[in-house]
Amino acid sequence: MDLILWRHAEAEPGVPDLGRRLTAKGHRQAERVGAWLDRHLPDDTRILVSPAERAQQTAAALKRPRATANAVGPGATVAAVLAAAGWPDAREPALVVGHQPTLGAVAAYLLSGEEAYWAVKKAGVWWFSNRDRGGPSDVVLRAVTGPDLV
Repeated sequence: MDLILWRHAEAEPGVPDLGRRLTAKGHRQAERVGAWLDRHLPDDTRILVSPAERAQQTAAALKRPRATANAVGPGATVAAVLAAAGWPDAREPALVVGHQPTLGAVAAYLLSGEEAYWAVKKAGVWWFSNRDRGGPSDVVLRAVTGPDLV
């Protein structure tokens, strides 16, 4: 299974938190990364998006069908994100469009087995694969990129 974590692009400050929208820079970031993802994601990728407006706007740049998932919203736990994505057992890849510090905590957990708070840049993507070779499965970090590199 592939699990792709995409942090929302740059957003305006303010309240309510769920209503914060992308800045002009954030829209440009989302468009660049969305185009890159569209070229690389398998067609059967499930896209799970936080209900926050900034995440919804980021995911819209991908121009693919998506589902809103409260389980990946602000304040989500590592366990909730992994369960929503079906990690590691789902057959199809999953793209999660969410928030810090949750996505950094998911990345840390997948690579170290412990919860820590790693930084995921705004509009950044971390792409993981789960390989099962008959024994314990391996987590492979396939790519890390952001709007300044695509």
